[in-house]
Amino acid sequence: MHTNPLQAVKTTYDKALTLARQGDVAQAAGLLDGLALQAPNLPEIHFQRARIAARLGEQEKRLSAIDRAVELRATEPAILTEAIAAHSLAGHHQTVLTLFDQLIALDPKAIKPQAEKALYLQTAGRFDESEKLLRKLQKKHPHDAELYRMLATTIRIQPNDPMIGAMRRLANHPKLSPQGRMHINFALAKAMEDTKKSGKVFPHLHLANKAQAALWPDDPSARDAERNHVLAAQDGLTPAANAVGTDPALIFVTGLPRSGTTLVEQIIASHSKVQAGGEMATALRCAYDLFGKGAEMRPLAQEPQDTLLSFADRLETAVRPFTDSSKPYLTDKSIMAFLIYGLLHATLPNARFIVVHRDPRDIAVSIYKNHFNAGTHRYANDLASIADVIKSFRKVINHWRATLPDRFAEVRYEDLVSDPESQSRHLIASAGLDWEDQCLNFHQKGGTVKTLSLHQVRQPIYQSSAAAWRRYEAELQPFIDAWGDTPWD
Repeated sequence: MHTNPLQAVKTTYDKALTLARQGDVAQAAGLLDGLALQAPNLPEIHFQRARIAARLGEQEKRLSAIDRAVELRATEPAILTEAIAAHSLAGHHQTVLTLFDQLIALDPKAIKPQAEKALYLQTAGRFDESEKLLRKLQKKHPHDAELYRMLATTIRIQPNDPMIGAMRRLANHPKLSPQGRMHINFALAKAMEDTKKSGKVFPHLHLANKAQAALWPDDPSARDAERNHVLAAQDGLTPAANAVGTDPALIFVTGLPRSGTTLVEQIIASHSKVQAGGEMATALRCAYDLFGKGAEMRPLAQEPQDTLLSFADRLETAVRPFTDSSKPYLTDKSIMAFLIYGLLHATLPNARFIVVHRDPRDIAVSIYKNHFNAGTHRYANDLASIADVIKSFRKVINHWRATLPDRFAEVRYEDLVSDPESQSRHLIASAGLDWEDQCLNFHQKGGTVKTLSLHQVRQPIYQSSAAAWRRYEAELQPFIDAWGDTPWD
């Protein structure tokens, strides 16, 4: 009885995908590599090889595999999307834009791929081209509110810009969806700020945040329970024997949203030995996967040493897609990593921790003015809740300062913008690195930045954002009342 070669390939292919789902990515990769030799013209095999290579941090293999898949089937949106992700991570801007054009050509009327191309042009520093594309899309789709917000966040709107009138008309449209109301009012708030009509900024912000709160309600009690239980779960935890940390060594840059973490990360990542990881969100996810999520986290001091060490191994695997093999350090500016500093301290002896502080009033204004990804930072829709979250963050940092003395460095955003050179030298030393003059020229580095602060990191350090809250002191009163008599610094 003869075995059908194609059936044998399918059986092995299905087995590889099952192994990958179960977490055995190395064995899955081996099976797929063998299949690529047996059936080199099947794009699905190369597509899956690329996805597995990403999980293993094998960037060159990921690129070659996905390029082969594109070569074989450039009409498959999933393949093109994976290729865009792979080449974006590698910083291959022109290749990414070409791939976007191929994706757009499959459905020229679809808004999403064109809007995503515009956003990528921003991350590549090509703001004029991004603006041109977004304005073109706005003209074709005048009722798509999100397009206005996308553009408003990255340009300075002039008083005579016809976009303002278009946004006002859309804001008053009787059939505008709650999500559209959110997007257009965030955009109008930015327009009012740019055109020096400060008194009209917060009325639009209130409407935007009200709509956002209805879409994604906040749950303060769940937030408090998570924080308190995760901290308690780390009580009594001591450094794990034989812990060596990760390769590359991780530099955690932690702070609240809009506190200056992007600026700090970009300064450190301008060093020749450092790769910027951005908001990888790997550390907390690995901890929750291994020890229990949030209020279900087990007492870590009671965990076997082998389990603690396996956390470092799991984390090393998780960060591989973000690494550059030529650089021994990788930054991680994931917002919530500060919750597990005790675990990170116990398992990663080669890690560094840098905490960024900023005037709470400036943080509050900036958080309230910005739209975050759907369902994230739900507290951001209410000024009193923002005050509660900032105070909670400070309590956690005070806890680690008392528990882990001398393990992490702290920097104030205001000090950094007023005295860039000495504070940058302090940052580089805190990361365990020797000084390099290029760290003062981080804005010239280029590369891909995925953050609300992407426009700022293309510019030298500026001081205009310090004490910006004073323009909105009256509107900020609910935050100030909720802050109470807590010291500002």
